[in-house]
Amino acid sequence: MAEASSTPSTPNPVKTRMPYQRACNEKNAKGKLCAGHLKRWFQFGEEIQRQYGRDAEMYRCEHCHTLYLPTAVPERRTETLQY
Repeated sequence: MAEASSTPSTPNPVKTRMPYQRACNEKNAKGKLCAGHLKRWFQFGEEIQRQYGRDAEMYRCEHCHTLYLPTAVPERRTETLQY
């Protein structure tokens, strides 16, 4: 009997945010833009912690769950938010 794996077969893509980006720019199979709000994500799993560090600044789309890393430029204004 085969066991079902707990990880999805297609992982969510990890992208880098553009400066001042607040909405997701991922397109679905039909070519429509997701445009979901990017929210700061604190509850990422062990796999992401190993890859990007325990205190990584990550953002996640509220609709398609695409992960975003912060942009390199401009510098962050505060420790919790990046606009």
